Amino acid sequence: QVQLVESGGGLVQTGGSLRLSCAASGSIFRINLMGWYRQAPGKQRELVATITSGGTTVYAESVKGRFTISRDNAKNTIDLQTNSLKPEDTAVYYCNADVQRTWHSPFTQLWGQGTQVTVSS
Repeated sequence: QVQLVESGGGLVQTGGSLRLSCAASGSIFRINLMGWYRQAPGKQRELVATITSGGTTVYAESVKGRFTISRDNAKNTIDLQTNSLKPEDTAVYYCNADVQRTWHSPFTQLWGQGTQVTVSS
């Protein structure tokens, strides 16, 4: 069984920084796309940033220049460095990964349990 575990959320003031981490564990053959999504109260889950195994990144317009996603393929981990945080960044942040468990298995999209980020004004 494969699971994604996030860490690093918390409470921070406007302008502050947090580093979120996500680790995939279990029986893993290969991971394709990994990323971070977030969901604020009363809103739909939205993409924050994604990164391919080759290092190609995509960012939401609202976080460009402030957030940086990185990945360690050997450890099956991704990080999200969040800087210049704003109150509108307050949300539960979820890790996402497309995981192949064995060489002949299909890719399965997995989600972590989420980590809360709260930015106070």
